[in-house]
Amino acid sequence: MDGKFRPIVGQCCHQCTPDSLRKKLGQNSSLGFHNLLSVNETHTRYRGWLVRRVCCALFVSGCKVYSSPVSNRLERVCESNRVKEVLKAEHKAPEGGDSQGQLNNLSPFLPLINTCISPGLLRFLSWVMLKMLSSMFGSIQVNLNHLPALHRASQEGSLLVYVHLRQSIVDCALIPLVLFSHNLRVPYIVCPFHITSSSIRSILKKVGVVLLPTSAVTEQDAEMDSRYTPVMTSLVRELLHEGQAISVGVSAESGRGGQWLARIRQLIKEGSVPDVSLVPVGISYDCVPKIITQVGLSSVLQWFWSLLWMRTGGSVRIHFAQPFSLKEMCESGRCRVDEWLPLQDLLLPVILNNRTDSVFGGRRMSWLLPSSHYAAELKEPTHPERDLSIAIILHLIFSAASCTAVMSTSLVSSLLLYRHRKGVCASVLCRDVAWLTEELLFRNKDVGFGGSLEEVVHYSLSLLAPHLIIAAVPSRKDPFIVPCRSLAATLHLTLQAQIVTHTFISEAVGACAVSAMLCEVVGSGVSNRVRSDGVDGEQVNSDMEFDVVLCQSELTERALQLCHLLPPGFMPPCQSSQSFALDAVDSLVRCGILIMEEIPRDVPICDFWKKEGALSWTTTDDPYHSDSDCDMEEQDLRSYKISQPRQCPDMLFFLCSMLAGHLRALCWTTTGLELLHTPLPEADFVAQIHSHLCDTANKKKRHYESCSEEAARTAVRSLIDLGVLSEECQKGGVFLGVSPLFQLSENRQKLHRFISQYLYN
Repeated sequence: MDGKFRPIVGQCCHQCTPDSLRKKLGQNSSLGFHNLLSVNETHTRYRGWLVRRVCCALFVSGCKVYSSPVSNRLERVCESNRVKEVLKAEHKAPEGGDSQGQLNNLSPFLPLINTCISPGLLRFLSWVMLKMLSSMFGSIQVNLNHLPALHRASQEGSLLVYVHLRQSIVDCALIPLVLFSHNLRVPYIVCPFHITSSSIRSILKKVGVVLLPTSAVTEQDAEMDSRYTPVMTSLVRELLHEGQAISVGVSAESGRGGQWLARIRQLIKEGSVPDVSLVPVGISYDCVPKIITQVGLSSVLQWFWSLLWMRTGGSVRIHFAQPFSLKEMCESGRCRVDEWLPLQDLLLPVILNNRTDSVFGGRRMSWLLPSSHYAAELKEPTHPERDLSIAIILHLIFSAASCTAVMSTSLVSSLLLYRHRKGVCASVLCRDVAWLTEELLFRNKDVGFGGSLEEVVHYSLSLLAPHLIIAAVPSRKDPFIVPCRSLAATLHLTLQAQIVTHTFISEAVGACAVSAMLCEVVGSGVSNRVRSDGVDGEQVNSDMEFDVVLCQSELTERALQLCHLLPPGFMPPCQSSQSFALDAVDSLVRCGILIMEEIPRDVPICDFWKKEGALSWTTTDDPYHSDSDCDMEEQDLRSYKISQPRQCPDMLFFLCSMLAGHLRALCWTTTGLELLHTPLPEADFVAQIHSHLCDTANKKKRHYESCSEEAARTAVRSLIDLGVLSEECQKGGVFLGVSPLFQLSENRQKLHRFISQYLYN
């Protein structure tokens, strides 16, 4: 692994923010990495035997802490127009503006507003965190090539907002600790977790952690209070006016956290804040720490006790992407928000009416930003400003995932799940690790490991050992590795492999489209020997001896329809769905699965179509149909064929398997609708669907990757957007029920067939 080319990651979007892109990430492109946990006497101004024993304390005492004035922040928040308006609307503030009455009405939010950064406490907690994290991880590697851009932006007075994907409560500690250790301004951290201990809340409040109100268990609960959004928007305004940095975690699953970005966008639009620089942050774990949603004194003590007896191990890799201007992104008009349509408008005509042509447009995901995050005049579901905020959220989810390095455990997990489900020899696994590493680097994806191939594989297997069965025979030096067929093991491997799926998403969509067309060819009677369900790789290799022509127009249509079903964060948000579908087909040509084939001009086109059964197609260079006769003639002269049928299935099925878990969860959810007595509260509905997915997987004794809580929530959300499930607001919250159209079993079967066509079993 040593000497491999290391790609430059984290560059901002050339389409949405070209002006920000012109600013280089750093002056030196070979600064390497810094292990945050490796603190020695060279990091201090002193030398000697005693210094080596207290070097960590000396290091944190010498780091720079920026001031955090909070003297009159409460008064400024109370004097903001949006806070006054909401209090007046609720008849809680008298016309005279009694300040004492305002304070009483805002009492649940006063601790949040008074959040500050105490230099002494920050230094002490940083020392504690360095000691704690050294017990959890072997190393925390920070890409030094990205830090000069942050130093330069800080010196220029830019307001920095760090955005990362939520994975664990450790995320909230890593970003400020890295910035503190490199003498950058420590940001105010938006913490989505419910902290029950008053002493812990008091400590966190003094190191810049903005907590949820004590009465709220989740962010949704906090946002139910009409005062929360205006108070938090005013708080963000005052923090930015003070020159503070902010750190926000965004959930790729639900979009939670995106409301903070919408608040900043709203402040820029109003002119309250001139501009901010957004910094996507990619955090990679060899093993993702367990998520704790409620933090109390007892849970913290239990965590400390577990650290004494168990070392989590593994390493962490952190990439800070290039800062880019939010104002440039919004006001340039380059960020794509056009042609967004409800999912049911995009897919229902295809599913129910068997239309062959798709409706062009992108999937609208309004649920990423509930209307409560905007002022009353912006509550319309199709308001362009709200759509722009959703586009920004999608862009940052994608950007944070794109600059996240692939760890060795992620790479091995993806191979065991998607290529060697029945087991593999260590030597073959090493060969595939080398191949997949090259493929990742070729796609400009950084990897978070180094060393010899054997060392990397051995290290990964040691971390994944609780979820694997490793059989070693004394007579052989080549052990056999099989992933455990259990719920916990499969979900752990699936979580680790997600970043690999994100990297290969274009190829995976194209492969599923090819698989769907091959299934249709088989069903049409071209070959009665080729099957797509439950066939072993050896059988497929011997059976796939046929010559099939795949027309590009239909192949692109299948890819386009499938990309509408993807969860948020996989597709580049500044790329149209049609362009992504065309790229998905082209990517299969680049990786050798498909070969573009031209039909000789001396053969009459009509005779060829009758003979081969192919269809017309559209060129990859133009996503729009042309009326030109010349263009149509050129389109009719090209098609695709499978490259090397005997060797192709391994790669094709490897790519198809990456999306199989998501698609299978959609299929199982569709079949489980008839078992539910609806309408049900949304939380109960998702819980019952999750139970159904687990029961189905347990009966089959496989496919456990399709029964996670995230898979259940994503499947339910997709069915809501498809119009299969209807939402009804009642006193107890949102209730979900099956829409009248899909109460008919015939329509549910059509939906099931549509989704399952892409599913490689």
